[in-house]
Amino acid sequence: MPGAVEGGVWASPRRTPPLYPDAVTLSPDATPDDVVSRIDLTSPGASVKDSFGVLDLSAAGFEVLFEAQWIHRPATDGGRAPGVWEPVEGGERLAAWEAAWSGDGTSEGLFRAALLDDGAVFLADTADGAISAGAVAYPGASVIGVSNLFAADDDLDGAWRSCLDATDRLWPGVPVVGYEHGDDLAAALRQGFEPVGPLRVWLRADG
Repeated sequence: MPGAVEGGVWASPRRTPPLYPDAVTLSPDATPDDVVSRIDLTSPGASVKDSFGVLDLSAAGFEVLFEAQWIHRPATDGGRAPGVWEPVEGGERLAAWEAAWSGDGTSEGLFRAALLDDGAVFLADTADGAISAGAVAYPGASVIGVSNLFAADDDLDGAWRSCLDATDRLWPGVPVVGYEHGDDLAAALRQGFEPVGPLRVWLRADG
């Protein structure tokens, strides 16, 4: 996508793929005009990740999709109960991961195999061969970003424990960050994360 950073905002002038924002604020000083002037408002579905939870985009026809919290878990020396989460390898297994993540057993190719070559690590519980829980981990310069955590049995606490066991094994001594809301946030906080700031996602349903 032809995205670019300008004025404290990353934005794409073309509609991004499903589940990807059209703009992301990189500074709390970014203004609504910095955002809406650089994205496509002619078709439905534009979305904005307000990384600091400070924008008001209602005048441009956006509504708040959800409010969330950035979360941070300090680096640890391990010591967690061993889990069974391992990295997913290959496009076929990635499709199986997406089918489990979707909740309805289908894969539409939202997560492309090229992501595996671009640094993303798709973690999965494969104890019984089938994928029953998982998350995406993305190693950064000094932290591991975790997103898209799911558990087929809705045991989010267990999923976070296994996910953090995997990140501790694969990247020992590195902090873990992400953002969550609702039950996912509550489970993450129970597993040692701390909230460190607000985040808001906006959606414009009509073009």
